[in-house]
Amino acid sequence: MHATQIELVEFTKDHLDGALALSRQAKWPHRREDWTMVLDLSTGVVALDRGRVVGTTLVTQFGQRAASINMVIVDEAMRGRGIGRRLMDFALQQSDGLECRLVATQDGLPLYEKLGFRVTGKVKQYQGIATGTSPNPDVSWATGDDAMEFVRMDQVASGLDRTRLMTFLGRNARIAVLRREGRMIGFAALRTFGRGEVIGPVVAMNVEDACQLLAFLFAERAGTFLRVDIPEAAGLAPWLNEHGLAQVGGGIAMRRGAAILDHMSAFHTFALASQALG
Repeated sequence: MHATQIELVEFTKDHLDGALALSRQAKWPHRREDWTMVLDLSTGVVALDRGRVVGTTLVTQFGQRAASINMVIVDEAMRGRGIGRRLMDFALQQSDGLECRLVATQDGLPLYEKLGFRVTGKVKQYQGIATGTSPNPDVSWATGDDAMEFVRMDQVASGLDRTRLMTFLGRNARIAVLRREGRMIGFAALRTFGRGEVIGPVVAMNVEDACQLLAFLFAERAGTFLRVDIPEAAGLAPWLNEHGLAQVGGGIAMRRGAAILDHMSAFHTFALASQALG
């Protein structure tokens, strides 16, 4: 069967079960709820073979500057037929004029390079059972009054308008905040994901402050299976290793588009919300 015989249709909630089956085939840990989260923040298509979902892609737009292309999967039995290229062509059309970001696997790297993406770094995935630590008393759970501030801090750190994502996390995650002299200077989000919980984003001014936020969450969730996805350059790997998490994988961060710029800020992102969303 050729790719032209595959139908691309709008990705709706009716396709979530098919998408979940694909991610399980790929050995991704995503639950149906995890797919629903990304779908609610994104637009996308599925590839259908006689009504069966055999491919997916989603595009999450961040303001008027950038978009993340994510959840790109093709059924193992259908690979090599051009389906992945068609899915990516759709995603690039949806994000026309924007800087495009994605996290690639080694297998997907050749296609993305042909489409004009360039490597900007690596993402490392850490997971394991959290061990208890001694938290800094300057870290506490956020209150409702903090919501706008961590939206602003994320925007400063990322250079992107991720208001929809951060608003979602404000409603569906627990947020730890670091304060100094009454001012918030860092935050970390904790939410249910996969087989346990994921921490991210973690935004702070330096790696020491990022570790203080993680220490608070590790103390709160001691004995819980945790996942943290970090940029390779974040400097958190030694701390995570010391506190029970091991590197189990990761991906290749890539970007495409004329808007690609180095972003300078007093705040930095030390852990991602997810590999899909950055």
